[in-house]
Amino acid sequence: MREAHHKSPYLDLDKQESATCEAIRENIRLIARMEEKYLNNRKINERLADVIGSFSGSMSFVIFHVLFYTLWILINLRILTFIPAFDPFPFLLLSMIVSLEAIFLSTFVLMKQNRMSKRADSRAHLDLQINLLAEKEMTMVLQMLRLIGEQVGVRDKRLDRELAQLSRETPVEMLANEIEESLPKES
Repeated sequence: MREAHHKSPYLDLDKQESATCEAIRENIRLIARMEEKYLNNRKINERLADVIGSFSGSMSFVIFHVLFYTLWILINLRILTFIPAFDPFPFLLLSMIVSLEAIFLSTFVLMKQNRMSKRADSRAHLDLQINLLAEKEMTMVLQMLRLIGEQVGVRDKRLDRELAQLSRETPVEMLANEIEESLPKES
């Protein structure tokens, strides 16, 4: 005897997954385009600062400096005798070069961090806009569900009060002020 097969929305799971995957892929492509636009719109000095900042945070940078300083010290301690010493101990020239390099590298790293911070702020503003829009949309959905429930005579008195509160538009500015007042003050 054959069992009856009921049509289930879960039978089309592969179709749903592929649609979801395509939506996710489209979001990824959108993010990639936004990042590419951001990277391409950097000025030449910003690109240079980013390259230097990235290199200074790499293992190649560390290895280069270990080799460079080792060679410098070996030459100037006259351990490598085939190259004449040019900065005898206590290596004043090397100290000056290291100090200047530290000044410039810290400046490049700070420039890159400032740009990254501005980019993060821009993303945070976008997130806020999307969240505010989603909140308005959700409020409308709740209002519509309340109306549908009333039309078909479905009510739950336990949920009515909370649903009524959630169905009202959220006063975002007032909420932000209340949060700010509730947080501990910085000293």
